[in-house]
Amino acid sequence: MMTRFSFNLQKQLSALIMLLGCLVSVISLNIQAKTLTDFNFNWQFKLEDTDKGWQTVRLPHDWSVALPYTKAGAASTGFKLGGIGWYKKQFNLNEKDKNKVFWVEFDGIYNNSSIWINGHHVGGRPYGYTSFNVDITPYVVFDKANEIKVKVDRTAYADSRWYTGSGIYRNVRLVKANSVYIPQWGIQVTTPKVGVQNASVSVKTQLTAKQFTGDSAKVVVDIINHNGDIVSQSSKQIVLAPDQKIELSSDIKYPDLWSLEHPHLYQAQVKVYHKQKLISQDVQSFGVRSIEFDPNLGFFLNNKQVKIKGANLHHDAGALGAAVPKSIWRSRLNKLKSIGVNAIRMAHNPHAPELLALCDEMGFLVNAEAFDDWDRAKAKSKVYLGDNQAKGESVASYAEHFNDWAERDLKAMLKRDFNHPSIIMWSIGNEIEWTYTYYPKSVSHHEDGTSYYEDAPDFDQQRILKNIKKFNPDSEDNLVKIAHQLSDWVKEIDTTRPVTAGLTHPSVGFATGYADALDLVGFNYRAAAYQKAHETYPNKVIYGSENWGAWREWRDAVDKEYIAGIFIWTGFAYKGEAGPLPRMGLNISLFDFVGNKTPRGHFFETLWQDKAKIYLGTTPAASSEFSLVKTEDSEKPEWQFKSRTYPPHIWDKLRMWEWYDIEPLWDYAENEKIVVQSYTNTETAELFLNGKSLGKKALADFSDRVIKWMVPYTNGQLEVVGYNNNKAVVRTQLNTPGEIENIQLNAEKQTLKADQYDTVIVNLTLLDSAGNLVANAAEKVKFVVSGPAEILAVDNGSEFNIQDVLTDTLVTDRGRASVILRSTAQAGEVKVKAVMGDINSAEIKLKSKSASL
Repeated sequence: MMTRFSFNLQKQLSALIMLLGCLVSVISLNIQAKTLTDFNFNWQFKLEDTDKGWQTVRLPHDWSVALPYTKAGAASTGFKLGGIGWYKKQFNLNEKDKNKVFWVEFDGIYNNSSIWINGHHVGGRPYGYTSFNVDITPYVVFDKANEIKVKVDRTAYADSRWYTGSGIYRNVRLVKANSVYIPQWGIQVTTPKVGVQNASVSVKTQLTAKQFTGDSAKVVVDIINHNGDIVSQSSKQIVLAPDQKIELSSDIKYPDLWSLEHPHLYQAQVKVYHKQKLISQDVQSFGVRSIEFDPNLGFFLNNKQVKIKGANLHHDAGALGAAVPKSIWRSRLNKLKSIGVNAIRMAHNPHAPELLALCDEMGFLVNAEAFDDWDRAKAKSKVYLGDNQAKGESVASYAEHFNDWAERDLKAMLKRDFNHPSIIMWSIGNEIEWTYTYYPKSVSHHEDGTSYYEDAPDFDQQRILKNIKKFNPDSEDNLVKIAHQLSDWVKEIDTTRPVTAGLTHPSVGFATGYADALDLVGFNYRAAAYQKAHETYPNKVIYGSENWGAWREWRDAVDKEYIAGIFIWTGFAYKGEAGPLPRMGLNISLFDFVGNKTPRGHFFETLWQDKAKIYLGTTPAASSEFSLVKTEDSEKPEWQFKSRTYPPHIWDKLRMWEWYDIEPLWDYAENEKIVVQSYTNTETAELFLNGKSLGKKALADFSDRVIKWMVPYTNGQLEVVGYNNNKAVVRTQLNTPGEIENIQLNAEKQTLKADQYDTVIVNLTLLDSAGNLVANAAEKVKFVVSGPAEILAVDNGSEFNIQDVLTDTLVTDRGRASVILRSTAQAGEVKVKAVMGDINSAEIKLKSKSASL
């Protein structure tokens, strides 16, 4: 019998966390019975085994960003070291709060953290991506300053397959509450029934009472819309107990549904009254929407079929490392949305709560992922990606703690993120099969088990199970056992969303029962297996959880209605998983490290947006993978593709992730043969060189959707025009640049909030006298900033940028550079200019406005 997975859940992160945990204010938020105070400022930090003493820092803080790139590090983690770091902070409490309860909330510490309050150990976490809190009530004092100390042990600098950062890299809050209180993540909102005319809302509240136990109390839940109007209310009389759960339900008439186009949000405000006095209060944001997955028709949001156009994201942001302000995530999501991305896979760990809150607010679907490793660690690279040579204590990882901590860490993610309407699936793991070597061995049709990719899997269960028995040294398949345990733990917390994982060997996973633990089966780089998998297991929902950013990957999803969609690897370039130095990261993405759209990004914009779009780029024929070849079967030369090769120190399979060599440049040797390429969603494109047509070509004639011309170079203007119905609808040009004459600055926004958190990216381009980008310029530039803003970092977007980024000066890449500014607490005018030798840019002015306005 066909199974159709339907899930109605509508929720989002607590408004408290959105307002404070997401760094939108440095002012304490008081909700009468509960106070959340920004705890990010005035920390002291020192790194062990260095000559530096304690230095003042503010959180979030990633100490590895300031460390130099070094070959002593590891390719996997971006050639940065770790070490042992110490943080401490003093704070005072008011005598009148002696009967309150106190805890400190950490959104993430990487990693192996230990925390003390006034010398008493109060907790910590080995997993660097888990949000957690520590109860400090028994140990706080009111007659003198309290001291909190945090130790972070990141001596295992090669513990991950990507750059992790080091330290307290996410937000921290101090919470003060009455003795009757709703704990962190204590409200869960679901909407069991969703319709255009009515939606039912269920609010489950956890309540802790350290006072008034046995007394009668009243719980009231108000449902509030985005205008601040109460649209529904429910209440219940209870008897206070030390720990209890209260469920209240109500209806919303004609609800505003959460959707990609209109991501409407509600709030559930919970109040507790004792003898008519308000003693506890909290508020939780959520959304009203329904989700459904069908094995034949894919994904539905609010009963509307939606194809997932997804991108994977790691948690770092280029020069900023892992300590990423919320406003930078907003900038990145805006850019992804501009090219048609509608979904994010949080690879491969729980991400910051403010990023999830933005996905709720801006209308993105989310695949929320828990782990990259389970009890067995993946190999790590030392010199270059794929060498798998990092060894010893440097690679000690979370896998060593998994058996003891997995349940707590998984459930912490589920409880923290339960109310996000953006989250449509929970992923329990990514490519776990690589750590159970009998899985890849069992794919092979050969006795030696040497097959690497499932290009033509046969899904023969008996053959696969025979191989599993042959290659598995254990009496049982522990991968399957753990998968079912993780899935069960998810269901203990949330039955409204499907469980998934990213599989590298789905044919084996289906045969062994791994797929039985999953509601949705994610295929990592296995589009070739879609059809056979669907034919063999027609009742299972499948989708692309990790895909090469290539046309064929999207084509396979579009052509097959049963594929819910794909998630490209990746949305933004990320640090680590690279090498050898100076290649410190991978730019195999839609946008580079600082947010410049890549050629791949332009290409996918032509696939994922309906608006007419055309892009123009060039490659010398001598180095291009495209060539014109005349064959016996053709009267004229035809375009052929031959993949580039790599020297021994570069992983030979990296080409599958890389894009074509192409530059937005028209500047070569006279008569040099150049492969001119255009990406477009128009029917035809015509190329002009200095006004002379070089031919109009149809997109349909190029199976790779890359329209190509072979052109002998000459100085001047290269222009491409896109046509629909023989009407010109879009055009773009490349011009031969002259000498650098001007520096142009462009700010991504003109106004900042003076809240010490808001950021703006100011982009620099080097231009000739005619305003053309000098796209091959590598020149040293300096940013000069005055007024109420500070330089966070500089970046040029390159994966080879190993310059010091915590400064005001760097060398451009492709004639571009950027500076990231952060506001201070003062309002006023911010002035920015740039200098390159004797050339000065025009000064741009930004407004920093009071955060209260």
